[in-house]
Amino acid sequence: MRIVFFGTPEFAVPTLSSLLSYPEFEVVAVVTQPDKRRGRGNQLMPSPVKIAALNHSLPVLQPSRIKKDIEIIAKLREAEADVFVVVAYGQILSQEILDIPSLACVNVHGSILPKYRGAAPIQRCLFDGEKETGITTMLMDAGMDTGAMLLKVFAGISLLDNADSLADRLADVGADLLVETLVKLRDGEVKAVPQDDADASYAPMIKGADFVLDWSKSAIDLHNQVRGFYPDCTTSFRGNSLKVMATVPIAPEYWLQMPPDLRVLEREWPVLAQLSGENGAVVKVVKGLGAIVQTGDGLLLLREVQLAGKKVQSGVDFANGARLVVGEVFGGVEVTS
Repeated sequence: MRIVFFGTPEFAVPTLSSLLSYPEFEVVAVVTQPDKRRGRGNQLMPSPVKIAALNHSLPVLQPSRIKKDIEIIAKLREAEADVFVVVAYGQILSQEILDIPSLACVNVHGSILPKYRGAAPIQRCLFDGEKETGITTMLMDAGMDTGAMLLKVFAGISLLDNADSLADRLADVGADLLVETLVKLRDGEVKAVPQDDADASYAPMIKGADFVLDWSKSAIDLHNQVRGFYPDCTTSFRGNSLKVMATVPIAPEYWLQMPPDLRVLEREWPVLAQLSGENGAVVKVVKGLGAIVQTGDGLLLLREVQLAGKKVQSGVDFANGARLVVGEVFGGVEVTS
């Protein structure tokens, strides 16, 4: 089976690697987004998929606007592919491109469709507090993740999962599911099932406003925001920007979902349950864990943070280094970075 692979982020690399490990598949080209400037040196950096492709000496195509690139479209035709495989590529393919492969265009999507169509399914399902998600393979059409579904695999979401950890797990799931999908598609053993648009939901691109923490929200809503939009959620601290990178909502319904190092919160609960303060205020600093903050509904432990211009710190190191005191308030100042 001759395959052209479309993908860009780290999430897509396991699927490409999986295809390369099976002799019945031949990846004849890889299409990825153009190199982008990143880091303090503002240097042009290749995508993770490009790096993986070059490591296997695969031809790499990087159109800026694939739908308008006549030369790239001609090269896609010349590849004589049976299948185009698309995993988090980052550009919409035109019907002209979708019609090129002889068998199908297959997409690996990071949700159980028709829920969470769109650009950020993993982040949005965490933000919404979902307990389960998964991977869907589908036949692509000109819509936004609206094609007929092929196979699905479900995956649970734990309390402390974030966008990175969940994406890592789903990437491996997707790699395996894609191989199964292609084999069954080739052998006529899978039937495409149309999506029910009435059950559809959407996962739009993440914007800057999504990162700002509003301490009047509940502890669980803030926790879901932090882990869903990891590692970029911000608040203000003593007039500066503070990234909040990991949190833990504190309440009896979460005890069984916590690892052993957090079980001290259960022992402290009789005391913690009596605490209160204004939204965003430190109500207690727990030895070995860090600051506990009052929210609009419930308490939230700051487990990992990063001050502007500094390295990532544990909640303990931050509380000790900043000498946090009860009553100190996060937020209240406009965050500009």
